[in-house]
Amino acid sequence: MIEQIDRGDTLALFAMWTRLSTFLEVHAKAEEAIFYPELLHVGRQSDGKSSTADETKDAIHDHNEIRDAIALVAGYPIGCDRWIDALAAANNVNSDHMSEEERQGLTDFRCKAGLQMRHDLAVRFACFDAVHISGVKPVDLDPSAYVAAND
Repeated sequence: MIEQIDRGDTLALFAMWTRLSTFLEVHAKAEEAIFYPELLHVGRQSDGKSSTADETKDAIHDHNEIRDAIALVAGYPIGCDRWIDALAAANNVNSDHMSEEERQGLTDFRCKAGLQMRHDLAVRFACFDAVHISGVKPVDLDPSAYVAAND
């Protein structure tokens, strides 16, 4: 949607980017608080190549990259070439993360976790989103320390 907004309409660009970046931060924090601990608990291996611990470390690393990419966007005037480039970089990092999750952790989790557990997690996730509608403080996490604390 942001790509369809005229570069000169900085108010619209600011509003849409603020909404999107807030959503990305809250979503990452919700995954870290709600989903990944359950993924680790399920402990299922993904396609025989990596454990859920490895998947979770990779996901936390991705979240750090997304946070860093979001922070870079803020360093440029809205709508300028560098802002657009930083926005595209954030989109690429997030897209890579989403495609990895769909191929690995989420697919495995759907196969292993029962419908009631998935429902309960979805309710908790939606509640987390609603409670944090105005955002969360972006904090990079150490992937190994996160897994050690939650596994």
